[in-house]
Amino acid sequence: METYDIEREQMVDAQIASRGILDPRVIEAMRTVPRHVFVPDDLTEFAYTDAPLPLEGGQTISQPYIVARMLEALELSPDDRVLDIGTGSGYAAAVAARLAAQVDSIERVGLLAESARATLSAHGFVNVEVHDADGTLGWPSHAPFDAIVAAAGGPDVPLAWREQLAIGGRLVMPIGMQRERQRLVKVTRVSATQFDEEDLGDVHFVPLIGEQGWPELDDDANAHKPMPRAARDAVKAAMRIEPLAGLIAAAARPLPAIDDPEFGEAFDFLADKRVVLLGESSHGTSEFYDARAAITRRLVERHGFRIVAAEADWPDAAVVDRYARLRPARGDQFPFQRFPAWMWRNEEFASFIGWLHSHNETLDTSQRCGFYGLDMYSLSASVAAVLDYLDRTDPDAASVARERYACLTPWQKDPQMYGRAAYAEAFETCESAVIEQLQAMLRTRLDDAHDDAEMWFDATQNARLVASAERYYRLMYRSSADSWNLRDTHMFETLEHLLDCRGADSKAVVWAHNSHIGDAAATEMGRVRDELNVGRLCREHFGDEAALVGFGTHAGTVAAASDWDGPMQIKVVRPSRPDSVEHQFHASGQTRCVLDLTQRAHPQLHERLREARLERFIGVIYRPETELHSHYAEASLSEQFDAFVWFDTTRAVEALATRATERAPDLYPFGV
Repeated sequence: METYDIEREQMVDAQIASRGILDPRVIEAMRTVPRHVFVPDDLTEFAYTDAPLPLEGGQTISQPYIVARMLEALELSPDDRVLDIGTGSGYAAAVAARLAAQVDSIERVGLLAESARATLSAHGFVNVEVHDADGTLGWPSHAPFDAIVAAAGGPDVPLAWREQLAIGGRLVMPIGMQRERQRLVKVTRVSATQFDEEDLGDVHFVPLIGEQGWPELDDDANAHKPMPRAARDAVKAAMRIEPLAGLIAAAARPLPAIDDPEFGEAFDFLADKRVVLLGESSHGTSEFYDARAAITRRLVERHGFRIVAAEADWPDAAVVDRYARLRPARGDQFPFQRFPAWMWRNEEFASFIGWLHSHNETLDTSQRCGFYGLDMYSLSASVAAVLDYLDRTDPDAASVARERYACLTPWQKDPQMYGRAAYAEAFETCESAVIEQLQAMLRTRLDDAHDDAEMWFDATQNARLVASAERYYRLMYRSSADSWNLRDTHMFETLEHLLDCRGADSKAVVWAHNSHIGDAAATEMGRVRDELNVGRLCREHFGDEAALVGFGTHAGTVAAASDWDGPMQIKVVRPSRPDSVEHQFHASGQTRCVLDLTQRAHPQLHERLREARLERFIGVIYRPETELHSHYAEASLSEQFDAFVWFDTTRAVEALATRATERAPDLYPFGV
């Protein structure tokens, strides 16, 4: 496909179909009419952006979504005759011509009428006739019209249009008592004297000038003159630095290199929070890991944070925690062996754990910062951890636990098979057995002063995990929303248990994907699929004591697989889509920055970023060829996060070896 064809397909998918335009004929017409031939030559690079574009004499070509919305409201049939007021470049008339039998289009600016006539003729739109006249008077010689549409706003529907509209005909135009602020209105002629009216919402069009519209002012007279070169250059510059991008550029705090001490200092505004959640828009981006490490170091060293909790399995994280807090290792345990191993077995994370170990060496045991896993996929390892603990502390209880967990034994290598089996109504689940074991662990809680109190907490958390995992796999084939909600609820409750265990003044940093830490209520997750997440639960529970910090990038490379359980690959991240929030950050010109999204910090920017835009989510799977459908979703950024960290270009994490026999001897706890 040609570049413009690809851009037009993307425009229709992102700006038209995904924003509620349902008429398949309108969508198809928008796919076939080449908008780039109707815009000035020096603005063709912006032809498929979601914005109006300037024409000669202060006129505009409407943004694609508005054209589609107005034409859909007209409910055009193939045999309809249409009156189009305000030809402009001829683009809207061309789209209408794909939907109706004949279009009469009127343009008061002679230069535009002549240009539109030539463009339409050159591209085969033979059922459009362009007239250079006062559009407020309509075109009585071809009346009545089945539909009338106007790309200029007047104080009321001109009488001539009402008279020229056929009974049953539809009229769509902007109406307002201010020359450039209107409501889009649909008028249907029910009878010779009766017209029904429907309000379609706020719009902003150029004024409708003419005998039955607004009077011509001095500025309107300039519409007949070509646009000065300086004015055109200013418009092009403004298009390249879009208004929202300009707001971002003005409000963002530029960041130094991540290894500069001032990088961490830029996040001191998080110091008074109880919980700081640090996101990532992919599971395989080096800058996200290094930045979270730098921010966490600052919060741990200067602001009293003693918990780092991550989107990792509890047993794997426990191995790392024993190293980080200088506690004895338990045999030859090698964490993070299952797919996707690179998510935590990477140089960036290993470097952070090395720092955490060194930092804790200087502190008393009670003041050391721990590393914990919040996730719940480690069914087999957690069963083994519970049994190992009971074997050492209460052999009789261990025997009972083995009997209870025996129900899960056939499924531990592939818990998803348990979920499939549990889908059958006659299948006897393991729910009662795992709950009984958890209750038994809670009843036999050791005295907090006992040397094994922490070991008991670890074993009990594993028992909780087994109970949650059993339910998760039972639900996964019944409801994706329920299984997601169970997983994130488990992660949040694990975070709560950690904070309770470490005391009333404990503070935690959470590392997880944006999809877990951004407020689900501000995204398609909550608005469409009724899903919650850790960020939503933290806001509900901790209020202003929780800070949700998202991360994003425009382009670069990422470590990811093409399919679940597939090999890791270094993939090129496509440049962000023009209709995405990432594109706005890219257009701001910021290479590396942090942006406070709260209303009190930047009220205007907060409101602009409340508007739903596409946002990119890359997990451990990345499929660039289907990126729009598999990796983009609508979100309201300023409601989703409290702050946003931006890296314009990023690179993939540097993965460590993933088999025990490959490990280098100096990578404990990952290798020895």
